[in-house]
Amino acid sequence: MTKSSKKSAAKPRTTKAPASAKYVYFFGGGKADGNGSQKPLLGGKGANLHEMTRIGLPVPPGFTITTEVCTYYYTNKRTYPKQLANQVETSLVRLEALTGKRFGDKDNPLLVSVRSGARDSMPGMMDTILNLGLNDEVVESLAQKSGNPRWAWDSYRRFVQMYGDVVMGVQKIGRDEHEPFDEVMDELKQKVGAKQDMDLNAKQLRELVARFKDLIRKRTGKDFPQDPREQLWGAIGPVFGSWNNDRAIVYRRKYGIPHEWGTAVNVQTMVFGNLGDTSATGVAFTRDPATGEKVFYGEYLINAQGEDVVAGIRTPQPIAKLNDDMPKAFAELNKVRETLESRFRDMQDFEFTIEDHKLYMLQTRNGKRTGVAAVRIAVEMVDEKLIDWKTAVARVPADSLTQVLAPIFDRNDRDAAVKSGRLLCKGLAAGPGAASGRVVFNAEDAVERAHRGEKVLLARIETSPEDLRGMIAAEGILTARGGVSSHAALVARQMGKVCVAGAADIVIDYRARVMQVKGHTIKEGDYISIDGTLGEVYEGQVKTAPSEVVQVLVDKSLDPKQSRTYQQFAKLMSWADKVRRLDVRTNADQPDQAANAIAFGATGIGLCRTEHMFFEGDRIYAMREMILAETKEARERALAKLLPLQRDDFAGIFREMKGYPVTIRTLDPPLHEFLPHDSETQRATAHRLGISPETVAARVQALHEANPMLGHRGCRLGITYPEITEMQTRAIIEAAIQVQSEGIKVKPEIMIVLVGFAKELQNQLEIVHRVAKQVMEEKKTRISYLVGTMIEIPRGALCADEIAKDAQFFSFGTNDLTQTTLGMSRDDSGSFLPHYQELEIVKNNPFASIDQDGVGQLMQIAIEKGRKTRPDIKLGICGEHGGDPASVEFCHRIGLSYVSCSPFRVPVARLAAAQAVLKDNE
Repeated sequence: MTKSSKKSAAKPRTTKAPASAKYVYFFGGGKADGNGSQKPLLGGKGANLHEMTRIGLPVPPGFTITTEVCTYYYTNKRTYPKQLANQVETSLVRLEALTGKRFGDKDNPLLVSVRSGARDSMPGMMDTILNLGLNDEVVESLAQKSGNPRWAWDSYRRFVQMYGDVVMGVQKIGRDEHEPFDEVMDELKQKVGAKQDMDLNAKQLRELVARFKDLIRKRTGKDFPQDPREQLWGAIGPVFGSWNNDRAIVYRRKYGIPHEWGTAVNVQTMVFGNLGDTSATGVAFTRDPATGEKVFYGEYLINAQGEDVVAGIRTPQPIAKLNDDMPKAFAELNKVRETLESRFRDMQDFEFTIEDHKLYMLQTRNGKRTGVAAVRIAVEMVDEKLIDWKTAVARVPADSLTQVLAPIFDRNDRDAAVKSGRLLCKGLAAGPGAASGRVVFNAEDAVERAHRGEKVLLARIETSPEDLRGMIAAEGILTARGGVSSHAALVARQMGKVCVAGAADIVIDYRARVMQVKGHTIKEGDYISIDGTLGEVYEGQVKTAPSEVVQVLVDKSLDPKQSRTYQQFAKLMSWADKVRRLDVRTNADQPDQAANAIAFGATGIGLCRTEHMFFEGDRIYAMREMILAETKEARERALAKLLPLQRDDFAGIFREMKGYPVTIRTLDPPLHEFLPHDSETQRATAHRLGISPETVAARVQALHEANPMLGHRGCRLGITYPEITEMQTRAIIEAAIQVQSEGIKVKPEIMIVLVGFAKELQNQLEIVHRVAKQVMEEKKTRISYLVGTMIEIPRGALCADEIAKDAQFFSFGTNDLTQTTLGMSRDDSGSFLPHYQELEIVKNNPFASIDQDGVGQLMQIAIEKGRKTRPDIKLGICGEHGGDPASVEFCHRIGLSYVSCSPFRVPVARLAAAQAVLKDNE
């Protein structure tokens, strides 16, 4: 290609845009148009390249095309602003002047990379092209002038492969096919007897390029482009286009990244880690992203390019070994590590290349980390005075605490597995934790089996971004190739998935759907277990044991002083509690659940579901006797059997809560749920109660409802059968008096459910107050209690001012409120809701995170109306949304008093509540 190629290049499609707009930002030579604060405009990668250039780190020069161009590209039928071509050309001229090289010049060619870069890091989800500018003429010249023809042809085959995949669309077809370029390479390697890519010589690489071009021509009907400017504009569009590829959309949906943000494109001068044994490429972290330990962590490959490390094509060397191979570069890299942490005040994940012993920095970003690592890094950075405690609280993703509480393998069962020969092999510990499941070998099967309720482990030779859906569905990930900074490891750590990478003894045959490991054959669907903390792979299932935090707080089997993980968790939680305003309660139906929640920091019970108590042991027969009774007197006799059982349950919960409030929901489910529906159990029930099976069957039929969720349940049961409310009230008040007499404070709160009309609540209130007064007179003791309602149907929210005249508190039952507001059944929405999310009809699953625009508006209406009538009304939420960080933030914002969630979500809610306050103060 000659210097005149500029005139012959294909022009990008353009449309009009504001004449003064700046779309391209240059960096290089110690100067940069942008800086690290401009992530919304330059993307995370671009902003940090500009910032590293400004602080004097060795960054190859280049330029960033802003996220505004991406937005323009999609809103204007994939065209560019008219000014973009000139601004890109001007930046190319600056790049040529700075490097002394010419774009498209065969004698001294400028080669560049074209990379995406979103505001938030999305590792591996979008596309990259390296070595752009090479063509048939340039590669021959480079081979001759460099004296290193292998490097020249290796660089060209990489470029043809990436460009053919990303730009020209030559990709695998079908779930069981290998990547087509990899298959072509494997065929050649087998032909010439090469074990690794590095074993191919220059002549063989030349042949590989020809085979790659034939593949492109066969698949697309087009020749590989030779004009560098055509290559550049051909690459820019697909890199912008990769913002909306399937894996990027799935990733954004999982991590709540707005679709409208867009990506930037970074065009940067190439530096080469594949020049020979004096060159290398690697990925490193300033701390261990799996454990949080302050050690230099990462890996590198000699004679390679960056994609080799991330893609897991070769298993790299640990970063410490670089001190032996290239001590000068290692020392410089260590200084860079310290500079980056000092500058960005967070654990950094960075890419580097060493070209003929000279170090270059290609990227830095805040590193993805596990939950355990997030806590440790945040706490230790406070100790190191890098950040303050409020920053530490804000920095740890609240949901990541679920990883801190996740189980580990039981030591005894693991030892037994080793002794019995079930330890298959060892790999790299890339994502801590323990997981067992049925092994599958492609992402689609992982999704399908998980959808059927199976626990699966995804095993791949190496993962690629196309495997993202399967990685989300799987309990854990196992790869035969790749290191601790491979795609599998990076994504697994962010998701909190267990991961063992680089288990080199594994041989996977995708087409046969089997895995060979040291003479063992593991078929698809067989059970395996992986330990991502130790890097071990086991045949069959291995039992799990509680995490260290659970061992300290719940099991009381571990001394807190013996667990650094617990101590750092406790310190973070103490900081969170200093700042949060929302109380955090729990949903608990039994004393042991209440005790667990208290251990995790709950300050009350927001939902005690009385119906769960009726299913224990023989209690169900007393409940069935009550339902099958044909007279009020018979029902009362049956309820009298349930009274002492309920009373004892409530007393146990009051004792565990030690004066914290306990909100007890009166009976909610429709009665038919307590009756047997198969003939065998109906006969057993009839025999037990001394009635005929026909009587049981007739009652089951009589109670049948077409739509039970909206049927005879909640307060409607108490209105129809007041004796049920009478019994439950008596049990609550008698239990409270009993526990109070033991010197333990009690705060009972009785919650009437499914109220939509003020008179429904008034009806039940009369019963509650009458029975409570009666019990207190009998016991000659007074006790304080509250009575309120659960707002879970739209009419209850819209008429909250009337209901608040009698209700002392509102608790939003957001599970049913979501169902009744959206007209969606939580149990049946799985057949269409994922598709709704794909089409962005809904951004999130409304049963997992509050629909703030719809359900949230009803909540706000209820709050406003309720407070207008009763200014001191207590307000909470008791649906499982109470443990979702985004929902907790919303509850804080609209002024609730508390959130309530399951015991193991209490720490998540505590941290999320603190982060909501800190976000307010930003």
